[in-house]
Amino acid sequence: MSTRFRADNIGSLLRPAELLQARADYGEERIDLNELRQIEDRAILAALDMQRTAGSEVFTDGEYRRGMFTADITQAVEGFVRSDRSATANWRGPHRDAALAARRGDRQLVVGGRLHKKGRLLADEAPFLKRHAPGPFKVCVPSLSYWSSRYQPGATDSYYPSRSAMIADLAAILCDEVWLLAQEGASYIQLDAPSYTVHLMDPRGRQELVDAGLDPDEVLDDTIAGDNQLISAIHRRPDVITGVHLCRGNNRSAWAAEGSYEPIAEKLFCALQADNILLEFDSERAGGFEPLRFVPKGKNVVLGLITSKEPQLESEDLLRRRVDEAAKYVPMENLAISTQCGFASTAPGNLIAWDDQRRKLELVARMARKMWG
Repeated sequence: MSTRFRADNIGSLLRPAELLQARADYGEERIDLNELRQIEDRAILAALDMQRTAGSEVFTDGEYRRGMFTADITQAVEGFVRSDRSATANWRGPHRDAALAARRGDRQLVVGGRLHKKGRLLADEAPFLKRHAPGPFKVCVPSLSYWSSRYQPGATDSYYPSRSAMIADLAAILCDEVWLLAQEGASYIQLDAPSYTVHLMDPRGRQELVDAGLDPDEVLDDTIAGDNQLISAIHRRPDVITGVHLCRGNNRSAWAAEGSYEPIAEKLFCALQADNILLEFDSERAGGFEPLRFVPKGKNVVLGLITSKEPQLESEDLLRRRVDEAAKYVPMENLAISTQCGFASTAPGNLIAWDDQRRKLELVARMARKMWG
C-alpha cells in the first residue's frame, strides 16, 4: 500500500485542564459517566479543529477518553491483576523526576487468571471520530507485544503453562478489538509498541532479558508474530492502513530507552507486516538512519524527526537534510514525517504548552507539503 499521509499524526494530544479535572472528578464520584463523556466530547471536537487548522492529514481524538495510551485493559479483559511490582519505568533525561512522580504508586498489571473478553477496550473512539473528524482518522491500539510481557511466574503459571499459551488467548481478544475498529470506519490503525525498543533494542533492556534467562532474539520472534496476528486481522479490510509505532517511552518529556535500531532492524523491518513503520529519530539517542537499509521495497517509514518532548521548533533546513539522508536508504516515495511520539502518552502530558503542540503539528504539515507537494 502506498503512503497516503505524508504528514502523519502519532496520536495523543495534551489534555485541556477541564478534561483533566473532569477525569479526577469522575474518579472521586463527583460527576457521573454521562457528564464525563460530554466534557470528553467537547475536548475532542476542539482537538479536531486544532488539527484541521494545523494542516493535519489524518486525525485522532487525542486519546482523550483514556488515562494513558494503553487505555484500561481491565475494563475489557478479565484476568489482569495488580502485582507487587512498580509500574515505574527506568525513566531518563532532564525530566526524569517529573516522570517518576507522574507514575508513583502505580503497580504493574500482570496476568493472574484466565483471560476472557468482557467488553470493548476502545468502544467509543471510532464511532465518534467517524461522525466528527474532518478527514481520515486514526485509532491507536496498544500492541500485543506491549501486553505479552505480563507473564509473571507465581501469578500467571497457575493459569497458563507458558507465555505462548497466554499470548494465544490475548491475541484472540485483541484481534477481535482491531477488527471491530476497522469495521467501525477507522482509516488507519496504529499499534503502539514500546516493547521493541525498551526491552529488545536498548542495551539495558536486552541485558535484563538475558538475566531473566531469556534469549532476546527468540523474544523478538514471538513479539513480531503476535503483532502480525493483529495486523492480519486488520488487513481483512484492505482499505485500512496499518502502522506500528516504536516508542522509546514518553512520560512528562522523559524517555525509557536509548540506542540504534540496529539490534532489531533486519528481523523487525522484514518480518513485520504493517504498511507503515513509525520510528523515532528526533535526537542522537535514536542513532543514525543506517538500519533503514533493511526496510523491504514498498514498505513505508514515517520519520519521527520533530520532538514532542521540548517546545523549541526544529529548523526546516535541518529537517530537509535529515529526510534527504533517510532517502539514501528508503525511497522518498516511501517516506513520511511526523513528531517522534504523541504529546501525552500519559494524561499529564509532556512539558510543553498547547501552542507549542499546535506549532509542532503545523511544522509537520508544512514540511510534508514542501518535501512531497
